[in-house]
Amino acid sequence: MKSWRSNMAADYLDILVSDAMKTVASGYYKVGLGYGAKGRRSLLEAILGCKHAAIIAEIKPASPSKGKIRDISDPVRVAEAMQRGGAVGISILTEPKYFGGSLAALAKVCENVEIPVLMKDIVLDPIQLEAASTAGASAVLLIYQVFKRGYGRKPLKEMIRQAHDLGLEVLLEIHTKEEFNAALETEADLIGINNRDLATLKVDLKVTELILSQVKNAGKLVVSESGIQTPDDI
Repeated sequence: MKSWRSNMAADYLDILVSDAMKTVASGYYKVGLGYGAKGRRSLLEAILGCKHAAIIAEIKPASPSKGKIRDISDPVRVAEAMQRGGAVGISILTEPKYFGGSLAALAKVCENVEIPVLMKDIVLDPIQLEAASTAGASAVLLIYQVFKRGYGRKPLKEMIRQAHDLGLEVLLEIHTKEEFNAALETEADLIGINNRDLATLKVDLKVTELILSQVKNAGKLVVSESGIQTPDDI
């Protein structure tokens, strides 16, 4: 898969959203995987109950910044290894064009692991929430900027409510202090601070530290996202 690093003038989130709209229109998310809410587990409770550093491991075959990362022919085997390694949850990319993800992989992993599974995608349409629920996911990622820019088919508040109606927890992703404060006013279950700026794809691990240092009482569980590669980063 092609890396975007050569096109430094682009706003990458706009590109991702544009293609996400095309993927939705193609019918990709109209699935009948048939697993539903069977055995759905709470990501929030799993993190709160963890007695060590809570890690949400990720299955990501590719990315816009790096292109193809690895071949993952058996996502279930990878997920089971992550579970044995102590992950409290597993994040699975389902966006097919830039991240090499698939809904089939999400459904298979949900069926075979005992820990919560997060569907990670450029979610802007209710049908994507329905696909996450049908596949058996415990939670879904929503990106605050997608809705702030008006790309959502429904307002953020309604998308969160619909996710909850489908039995999904919501991890709401933000990148700035202003977005963090706005996220606190929503019904999202968790807030994810993305250390990667989706407009430029640049990563700075200090983003999480900086935002949290400026907030006296978050009031919601916070997840640090992106750029974490070693124990020292934690």
